[in-house]
Amino acid sequence: MNEALLRSLTPSVLAILVRRGADFAAAEDAVQDALVEAVRVWPADPPRDAKGWLVTVAWRKFLDATRADTARRRREDLVEEEPAPGPVPAADDTLQLYFLCAHPSLTPSSAVALTLRAVGGLTTRQIAQAYLVPEATMAQRISRAKRTVSGVRFDQPGDVATVLRVLYLVFNEGYSGDVDLAAEAIRLTRQLAAAIDHPEVAGLLALMLLHHARRAARTAPDGSLVPLAEQDRGRWDTGSIAEGVEILQAALARDRLGEFQAQAAIAALHADAPTAEETDWVQIVEWYDELTRLTDSPVVRLNRAVAVGEADGPRAGLAALAALDASLPRHTAVAAYLHERDGDLATAARLYAEAAQKAPTLAERDHLTRQAARLNTRRCR
Repeated sequence: MNEALLRSLTPSVLAILVRRGADFAAAEDAVQDALVEAVRVWPADPPRDAKGWLVTVAWRKFLDATRADTARRRREDLVEEEPAPGPVPAADDTLQLYFLCAHPSLTPSSAVALTLRAVGGLTTRQIAQAYLVPEATMAQRISRAKRTVSGVRFDQPGDVATVLRVLYLVFNEGYSGDVDLAAEAIRLTRQLAAAIDHPEVAGLLALMLLHHARRAARTAPDGSLVPLAEQDRGRWDTGSIAEGVEILQAALARDRLGEFQAQAAIAALHADAPTAEETDWVQIVEWYDELTRLTDSPVVRLNRAVAVGEADGPRAGLAALAALDASLPRHTAVAAYLHERDGDLATAARLYAEAAQKAPTLAERDHLTRQAARLNTRRCR
């Protein structure tokens, strides 16, 4: 069973059902039923046209559910005749489905969560990790979103900013999580950039390319994390960096700055530095100031504190950090790093150990634990 094929086909099959008149919640249920059927049937009898098979079976599942529900008989006019089996259009409906999920009846956070679940194929647990909320909370949010759109015809595209945030979260999950969706997020963002002349779409594409260019250097052969300053820059993808910088420069020239352009500018400065020591931290702080004005995000302020610590010294970074909520994710890890830079190894080791206990991933926890052990070893010499 080719799980990757099923994952790649699911969004377009779902989009076809929605376009034919199925409401989103019913369409998703039908597609999930079809996927279960595929897992059961395909190993012994694989179809020649996998997408066509899924569309046909999912549509029949939808018809069966609709006809069995007397409260939905108003839909019978839409489904009286089942489309004849056969090849389905080759067009990629996935991007359009992202827009349909960003429906005006949903809040942005609900639209993102619903899209990640139904289109991105992420589990509720993975989405909860992206949002830094308990899994039960995210499950309730997704259920409410599905109830909200039940019976709604997705005939209005959603807000571009919401679609961009969806794509960004999908990319981040693929880049750092256990579901590799980064390449798909880049593909969809390329498609969106070709269809919409918008500097923030270009900014997001540039940001993705610049981050993705460093992917091969982010982990050691044993799977452990390699911090940016310690990465082998010879392993960075220079082609992706050059493309990202070119796209970003064209977007910035339009003088309509947005948060993704600002983030991409920071990533470009990191990519442009031949070594970690040659990074232009002063300019990075200036871009974080721009980003703070655009978003006023505590996460941005946390990252800015790191940049200030590099540009103006660790004491200045700790002063910037002191103004932030200590419960902020990764706050303790940042504090540990800045205290180490300031020469307070005992405090840094203690904070690294505390940060390891709060780490959202096993790889990050192991990295922080090793940092604490390294400093404790130095102190005992």
